[in-house]
Amino acid sequence: MVAKTEFGKVAVLYGGHSAEREVSLRSGQAVLAALQAQGINAQGFDPAEQPLTALVEQQFDRAFIVLHGRGGEDGTIQGALEYLGIPYTGSGVLGCALAMDKVRTKQVWQAAGLPVAPSAVIARGRAVDWQALITDLGGKVMVKPAQEGSSIGMSPARNAAELEQAVALAHKYDREALVESWLSGPEYTVSILGDQALPAIRVQSTHEFYDYDAKYQAGDTQYHCPAGLCELEERALEQLAVTAFHAVGGKGWGRIDVMCDHNGNFKLLEANMVPGMTTKSLVPMAAKAVGMSFEQLVKRILELSEV
Repeated sequence: MVAKTEFGKVAVLYGGHSAEREVSLRSGQAVLAALQAQGINAQGFDPAEQPLTALVEQQFDRAFIVLHGRGGEDGTIQGALEYLGIPYTGSGVLGCALAMDKVRTKQVWQAAGLPVAPSAVIARGRAVDWQALITDLGGKVMVKPAQEGSSIGMSPARNAAELEQAVALAHKYDREALVESWLSGPEYTVSILGDQALPAIRVQSTHEFYDYDAKYQAGDTQYHCPAGLCELEERALEQLAVTAFHAVGGKGWGRIDVMCDHNGNFKLLEANMVPGMTTKSLVPMAAKAVGMSFEQLVKRILELSEV
């Protein structure tokens, strides 16, 4: 564990160029304020406004990554920091690159025998029998760009025409679209800190699914922690999340999202290696449930950064 006096000069990396820039700015400002409140020499650094080489020129000792989406959560910034010799928070190059790609994450989980919903991958430009596809996947599906976060580019489809439109939308963000069977059960998220799972949170949205608006703008989304599971189910969900996190090379901190099918079986959705850290974010909420303040949480994440 690294003592506060040993952190040196810390760059809080936020903003960036991705579609999640605005969320990243809010997360970064919250993290920056929390670190500074504890006497840690932290400064904000937006890679969209200055080159990464400035981290060396300005003599930063380590980085707290709060860049969401492409360029910050996909292994790119992690590789650059390793090249520059600057320790950073969270998972490494491989873990971030895998987790950012929903298709490859799902393939790794399937190979590891972990539960996922039936799905298909549609590459841009591929000829598809839309009716056959939606029938094969149960008549209702969720369509996602392979490499976006915050539910950007996601939409449901109930028939062939809607499926074609949903895939076209996803293809605006990525060359591959992931089409998954619709999961009708409750949605849960499990935060990982170190090698431990924090209490699960059940997400209850009035929207058809937990979309961008429900995550960041709507005032009626409900978060339940405790999640309402019996102790056996809670332990099983936490263990599933930790196993899924490690399967894709996760370390330090992150979040695993899970939903239940109509039979109540847990199905893994995705891994988040740089989760949101805004006032409405889920990792701080889970930490609070075990008596950990936001300031304590960000300090612990910084302690877990590799030297």
